[in-house]
Amino acid sequence: MTVIVDYGAGNLRSVQNTLDELGAQYTVSNQAAVIASAEKLILPGVGHFGQMMTALDNLCLRDPILNRISAGIPALGICLGLQSLFERSEEAPQIKGFGIFPGTVKRFEGDVRVPHMGWNSLDAIKPSRLLEGLGAQPYAYFANSYYAPVFPETVATTEYVQPFTSVLEAGNIFGIQCHPEKSGPVGLRIVKNFLDLDT
Repeated sequence: MTVIVDYGAGNLRSVQNTLDELGAQYTVSNQAAVIASAEKLILPGVGHFGQMMTALDNLCLRDPILNRISAGIPALGICLGLQSLFERSEEAPQIKGFGIFPGTVKRFEGDVRVPHMGWNSLDAIKPSRLLEGLGAQPYAYFANSYYAPVFPETVATTEYVQPFTSVLEAGNIFGIQCHPEKSGPVGLRIVKNFLDLDT
């Protein structure tokens, strides 16, 4: 069963709507025991990095999530969920992320509007299971003030001030900075590709 982690994220309902449209079987839970039996995990996220990680810790969900990821089940972080996979974020430097990937999530700087909001391209730089069937440069919807660095597990970048990681894949771990639940047919295909994964 696919489990959507419920820690109070504001976009939870829209993620559910996407899975409903795909006819997916899933459950929404903030219970460690349910997460511990998940066959796939989706970690949605909007809002503040520190509040998200604190909420997960208060619900005692950090270890069950990490344990399932270590067990090899497919796990997808969406937007702030992607950022949580890193060690830290400038948004809350004192709060630890999951630390699966090294590095710090940073705030956009320069003479640009923050947050980065609206449609932008996912520029594939490596083969991607999440982007399968979408071509080299599909467009998706973004709403982010912070960004993850480009690093070896980056499979697609997006340009805003500088390139940043918009899609990452590392074995059974997946992350996407855009909001697939707000990205129309492209977003539906991304989520479907995740749900169709065997590993």
